[in-house]
Amino acid sequence: MKSIFTLLLFLSLMLNVQSQEILETGGKKMPTSWIDKDTKHRIVKLSASLEGNSQSFYFHNYPFLANEMVFYNSSKQKAEDVTDMKHVEAAQLNLNNKQLYTVDLASLTTKRITNERTAMNGEVVCDQTKTVFYQIKDSVFALKQGVSKPKLVFVFPADFKSGISAVNVNGTLLSGSFATEAEKEILKNNPNKGSFFNLIYEAKLPKTLFTIEVATGKLNKIFTDSAWLNHVQFSTTNPNLLMFCHEGPWHKVNRVWTIDVVTKAITQIHHRTMDMEIWGHEWFGKSGKHIYFDLQQPRGKEFFVGKYEVATGKESKYRLQRNEWSVHYTSNATETLFAGDGGDPGAVAKAPDGQWIYLFTPNGDHFDAEKLVNMKKHQYKLEPNVHFSPDGKWIIFRANFEGESQVYAVEIKKS
Repeated sequence: MKSIFTLLLFLSLMLNVQSQEILETGGKKMPTSWIDKDTKHRIVKLSASLEGNSQSFYFHNYPFLANEMVFYNSSKQKAEDVTDMKHVEAAQLNLNNKQLYTVDLASLTTKRITNERTAMNGEVVCDQTKTVFYQIKDSVFALKQGVSKPKLVFVFPADFKSGISAVNVNGTLLSGSFATEAEKEILKNNPNKGSFFNLIYEAKLPKTLFTIEVATGKLNKIFTDSAWLNHVQFSTTNPNLLMFCHEGPWHKVNRVWTIDVVTKAITQIHHRTMDMEIWGHEWFGKSGKHIYFDLQQPRGKEFFVGKYEVATGKESKYRLQRNEWSVHYTSNATETLFAGDGGDPGAVAKAPDGQWIYLFTPNGDHFDAEKLVNMKKHQYKLEPNVHFSPDGKWIIFRANFEGESQVYAVEIKKS
């Protein structure tokens, strides 16, 4: 009986796969699921049941609660307003009805989990405590999975208005970086990244890293520097290790640093070995043993993903071809596979054929690349920001190749 059931299930799955349309990806309204004609990989629209624009999280912000993924939807948001503006205050963005939702990755059932009157900011999820943290104006809230009412965690004081951007692995600390009013004024008057990026870097304004104790609401100012401190993220295993960057033109900054929030010990991650060498868009591997980053030696010429061993400082790197360079990379739970979201010809790599979602397999000192999604209809003003699904079988990304921002998953196994 069991073998008959297995056979029937297999035939059902095969019929489902065979019924999938093989289509060019983007340039028109897409079905809920299809097979990319150029890669032969299946794509599923995770946000298909919702109207308006949906966005998945930034590449290093963990979005999963077991088999559910947290994401944003904004039913009134305009497609031209959808962009990755990590350095801009929430009030400057036209986000209208931006709320948090979850999608069950097995059933594809979506559920709205916040019902606030005001749009929110955050992208902070603690898998261990099954809690989503988000912020409305000066107030930080915690919402446990399965609980409908959020809990107020912290209110920023009038002289220290800032925002959260990270939570540690055991959910005891939140963190972020505090900017001066002078920096906020530069952002307000120069909303385009091409304008504010150099202006803030050149201003050399003080910026402060801080933590918030979730249980008590205590604010701790842990480090101040006359540099643009950004990309704050905790180790995936060490609750006291915080990573941050010196933001600005990458060829002018020593980009990646860590700080122990208890001892305040600071470590620079990677050192420049040549003129115009750049590294950044860093993230912790799931094991917590390694930090990975986009490495170019020199900028726009030779492309790698760098690997730094946290315990020893030992480094290695994987070479990529120009077309394989990606705005962001990520790694799976075992750090045996990597993914990249590609880039358009105007990006730093100037790649003529780089608009793909990629799967990378380490092979000695380089990556073997496989194309998963053709992104030629996607406008890279919206960064796709790839994530591996918890089971490691899918890569999740956001895209606007239908004309609005939606959240998708591409199956790693070919259909």
